[in-house]
Amino acid sequence: MGQEKMQQPRANSPMQAGKEARQKLGFWHANRFLLLRRASQLAIMLMFLSGPFWNLWILKGNYSGSVLFDLIPMSDPLMTAESLATGYLPHWKTLLGAVIVVLFYALVASKAFCGWVCPLNIVTDLAAWLRRKLGIRHTMKLSRQLRYVLLGVILLGSSLTGTLIWEWINPVAALGRAFVFGLGATVWLVLAVFLFDLLVAEHGWCGHLCPIGASYALIGAKSVLRVKVIDRARCDRCMDCYHVCPEPQVLRTPLHGSEQESTIVLSKDCISCGRCIDVCAENVFAFGTRFQGSIEVKNISS
Repeated sequence: MGQEKMQQPRANSPMQAGKEARQKLGFWHANRFLLLRRASQLAIMLMFLSGPFWNLWILKGNYSGSVLFDLIPMSDPLMTAESLATGYLPHWKTLLGAVIVVLFYALVASKAFCGWVCPLNIVTDLAAWLRRKLGIRHTMKLSRQLRYVLLGVILLGSSLTGTLIWEWINPVAALGRAFVFGLGATVWLVLAVFLFDLLVAEHGWCGHLCPIGASYALIGAKSVLRVKVIDRARCDRCMDCYHVCPEPQVLRTPLHGSEQESTIVLSKDCISCGRCIDVCAENVFAFGTRFQGSIEVKNISS
């Protein structure tokens, strides 16, 4: 009887998510992709700030539209789609910038913009961390398809009004501008997203509402880099991966599906953040490709 109890699946508290991995594998191993993501997000912010602050223009513009080294244009696909929906044909550089961004994210990884570039991800991750630490579990039930509905409404609204309606309230672009010009009124928009995620709906903004994330999900639906379950048998049902994942539903089939179902996270909603890899003390997950399976990245995981 005692042996059977020892073999029963156990679940860790959300407050302790990642603690076992830190104790067993060390701080770096249990946080490496989180730290690399923060380095990526902060580096991009600094590239925007380098011009105004140090007169070294690496990225000129903002998250809606920018130019890298005054040479390579990059445009937000949603903003470009809004422009086209209004019936206005954007400048060829804007169109080229959108094509470059779409091709990059379509090839690289699912929603990589959301996990590795978007500055608002830092805010929503903080809200999710505080929810776990404070034990806030109640949440409004929202459909994860709502973001795709909002994406359609935005494009339809732009078509009917002839204006870029999303750009009036786009918190990602607003936060990006705030780095240069100061928070000002933008602080209330960012604070609203933070409080919504903290007190109203878990992963509410990124996981349920954000139309930018919805657009990148569609763009990267067939992208190459994916999270893969190396060995389902290693999973001890601690639930840490579910506790930290902003899109936990994407883990169910790869982790607990039948033998006939893929162990690769193929859902377009995965943000390729790698937190499930970080916090798993049993090394169940790894980054890989949708074609070749897992890739052991020994140089950063050893």
